[in-house]
Amino acid sequence: MERKNYLYQHHTWQELKALVPQQPVVVQPIGSVEDHGHHLPLDTDNFLIQTICEEAARRANGELLLLPLIPYGFETHHMDFPGTIDIRMENLLNFVLDVTKSIAHHGFKRILLADGHGSNMPILEMVARRTILETDSLCGAFIWPSLAAQEIQAVRESERGGMAHAGELETSVYLHLDGSRVQMEKAVKEMGMPRSDFIFLDLMDSSPIKFMDIWTRFSKSGVYGDPNTATVDKGRVIFEAVVSAFLNLIREFKRRPDGRRMDHHQ
Repeated sequence: MERKNYLYQHHTWQELKALVPQQPVVVQPIGSVEDHGHHLPLDTDNFLIQTICEEAARRANGELLLLPLIPYGFETHHMDFPGTIDIRMENLLNFVLDVTKSIAHHGFKRILLADGHGSNMPILEMVARRTILETDSLCGAFIWPSLAAQEIQAVRESERGGMAHAGELETSVYLHLDGSRVQMEKAVKEMGMPRSDFIFLDLMDSSPIKFMDIWTRFSKSGVYGDPNTATVDKGRVIFEAVVSAFLNLIREFKRRPDGRRMDHHQ
């Protein structure tokens, strides 16, 4: 296997120790193994976030150090679909927090959690907060489409809900990265949630009410979105926009001042 200096696990412990003074941003990708309709593989979240992170790391000139992917996420609401792997929320929180606290213990001061699965986000936000409160490191969490909202909306054709799950967004990026694994002849549009001004699903349009029902109550195929509007060209534009924004995030976060804490009890 080719040695890649941006991969955390390709270094010896002595080499990793020598990287600490350079303070690269350490990135932990996390995805899921879950249903993505009849047309996308179970690895969709893992494949997309891993490929985005690795491409950003390849272009980052040593400013990004990439940890091995955590391939499983919080999936209890998807367990009616065969193949899904579910990690209970408290287990996932503690597992990822153990990772970030280990990284902080070794002296790395900037950590990002790069998410590929929407339902991981509330848990990862808490991990990031606790990492800051319980270590000397700064930690943030993001889901990848949030990095390039303007560019994604510019190429979007689907209505609200069309970019929720296995829809226009994820299908387009997967088509761009490896169209041979996408079975577009099986793609179906499905958006079965009751119409609401307050509760809806879309990765690019967050509902004001945080609500997640058991998935098969509103989706029979596993899709919530419109994959029929997906194209390779959209996927290319979205992928490049996300990677470019990710690099800008890395550079900014690496140089973010720590700030000075002051205890006003004294």
